[in-house]
Amino acid sequence: MGSVPVGVRNDAARPVAKRTTSPYRAGRAGAWLKIRHADTVEATVAGFTGTARQPRALAVRLPDGRIALSQRLTTALATRIASHLVPQPERAYTQGGDAYTPVSGEIVVEVVAGTTRHAVVTVVRLR
Repeated sequence: MGSVPVGVRNDAARPVAKRTTSPYRAGRAGAWLKIRHADTVEATVAGFTGTARQPRALAVRLPDGRIALSQRLTTALATRIASHLVPQPERAYTQGGDAYTPVSGEIVVEVVAGTTRHAVVTVVRLR
């Protein structure tokens, strides 16, 4: 919404907002947007899916110690990260059972770890 003034309500299960120029309409209306909370944190890369030249997603070690697969990487981000990946020959698995190729070395990425019911991890940038 940028710098557009918004009205905010926090009486719902999750805060919602709408432009102040939008009229209030009772009931379900398209003007209200749910606000989702997400924290940006640093995570170490434990591995990847796809190939080392074209990684699809990263297995990242979050600050709480668990390893989670990220959302699919953008092409630009995958290209930047690929040059840092040194794959190991074995396979590894997240706590959820997802397979990935482990890497050696210390690669740090910034991720957005959502606090929704299904913890979604999105890689934002290489550190």
